[in-house]
Amino acid sequence: MRFYFSIILLFSFFYGTAQKQYPKDYFSPPLKIPIILSGTFGELRSNHFHSGLDIKTQGKQGIPIYAPADGYVSRIKVQQYGFGKAIYIKHPNGYTTVYAHLKKFVPAIQKYVKSVQYKKENYYTGNLFPKPEKFPVKKGKLIGYTGDTGGSGGPHLHYEIRDTKTEHIINPMHFGLVPNDDKSPTIQKLIAYPLNNGSRINNSTSKTILSFKNIENGKYVSEKITASGEIGFGISVFDRLNGALNKNGIYSLEMKVNGNRVYYHDVETFSFAESKYINLLIDYKHYKTYRNRVQKTHKVNANRLSLYEDLVNNGKIFIENGNSYNIEIIAKDFKNNTSSIKIPVRGVASNLIFQEKDTTAYKIVAKDFVKFSKNNVTIAFPKNTFYEDCFIDFSVENGIAKVHNRTIPLDKRYTLTFNTSFLNDKQKQQVYIANVTNKKYPRYTSTKKKIDKVYTTTKLLGDYTLKFDAVNPTIQLYNFKDKQWLSKNKTLKVKIKDRESGIKNYRATIDGKWVLMEYNHKKGILTYDFNDKKLVGSKHLFKLVVSDNVGNTKTISATFFKK
Repeated sequence: MRFYFSIILLFSFFYGTAQKQYPKDYFSPPLKIPIILSGTFGELRSNHFHSGLDIKTQGKQGIPIYAPADGYVSRIKVQQYGFGKAIYIKHPNGYTTVYAHLKKFVPAIQKYVKSVQYKKENYYTGNLFPKPEKFPVKKGKLIGYTGDTGGSGGPHLHYEIRDTKTEHIINPMHFGLVPNDDKSPTIQKLIAYPLNNGSRINNSTSKTILSFKNIENGKYVSEKITASGEIGFGISVFDRLNGALNKNGIYSLEMKVNGNRVYYHDVETFSFAESKYINLLIDYKHYKTYRNRVQKTHKVNANRLSLYEDLVNNGKIFIENGNSYNIEIIAKDFKNNTSSIKIPVRGVASNLIFQEKDTTAYKIVAKDFVKFSKNNVTIAFPKNTFYEDCFIDFSVENGIAKVHNRTIPLDKRYTLTFNTSFLNDKQKQQVYIANVTNKKYPRYTSTKKKIDKVYTTTKLLGDYTLKFDAVNPTIQLYNFKDKQWLSKNKTLKVKIKDRESGIKNYRATIDGKWVLMEYNHKKGILTYDFNDKKLVGSKHLFKLVVSDNVGNTKTISATFFKK
């Protein structure tokens, strides 16, 4: 045993010293304001790890962004959601920097992007790849302005650094962009897990939330527990940085058994392809039930994350009768501020007989294609949709298909199909599939139609039903009135809304020619910038057509005057 742990310690030393060295003085900060973060790299987000740093912009938009090093603009993308307006710069040292949620680009890039949008007659540009000589940049050169576009939850700059060759994302703090931080992480919750049928925690086969106390700064001690068989642990923890109240993610998580490391991971780097496995890193069922993310210090077999180092038995601890164990879980932020919790465990054999849980007729064998039908509803799961074999609930009552619940993560999309042969032609046109897991807020689910059926593909289990949308979208003139002079107006704004299936698309013209209107989906406002095109004459006709997701349309026309 002593030899075994010596080998572990040697591997720990190797991995601990093998971290890649990154250039710390090559990139300057992209903003010339104090660097205060609202989000850190590798933070636990819904279905993914956060891939950059979210830099606060003092609650404002329009803060200048400067190139942190020489290079050239290699990619530009404008989309309604996701990164919104984003720019990518390749640098000669082998890295690419990314800037997302921008309000606008510098004039030269702005002109280029709008030329593409007007040519396509579409706000969404797709990925644009300018030639290296088109937009060269020098360190310190202005490249754009911070904003709140895309899926942003408020004004900020999302900043990334990627390996140009592999596209792996790397923590920008490794390049020297490190904000002030002298605060240790805060431990919120501790859970112990029996990991197989023969395992027990305090003579129970159920996972157990453990009580603990903070004995001094960053030092916690858990209640004593008894256990037997193979067990694991999970911890809910967050970190705060100086100057902000945001609950950020930690940098590393480690577990030791009697002083020897058996589990370690950190967020130095990862790939986009593996980010979805966050749902196996966390206690997914606990998160979906309580909205609290607990990181497990043991790895399940289907988890392909590359973050792990120094795993012994995948972090699963085998407790033998009569032995005592000192378990310690250690959480650190990037500045090495540390919190730890010690868990005393005593091995006690249990005479509790394991009772098989109730199962349903709907068994999932993860490696097989599985299909079930009931009351005009069919669910079809491709191979390896589920990470492991399980039983699911499936029922159809009062038109609502209950496909288990959201406590099981899925690796792939499955198909949910409703038979619509009993609907008339008008109903078939108006029908769509809605997710009604939250009864108060039904949500349109992308619906495809065939003659006698509608279907959707989704990665979410839950409740679904058919709904009908017979109501047209609404359009409201926002910053002008019909037949108004707009000589002093810089923009033309319209508010649009759809209460049922939601807005699908819109098309605006002035004097019969397509114009670009930027849609703020958070406020429902479309904005046209009069600087885009020079108007001919003084009297102009504005026309807007808005469609929802089942094809209902609303058209509005208005006359305005502007020289």
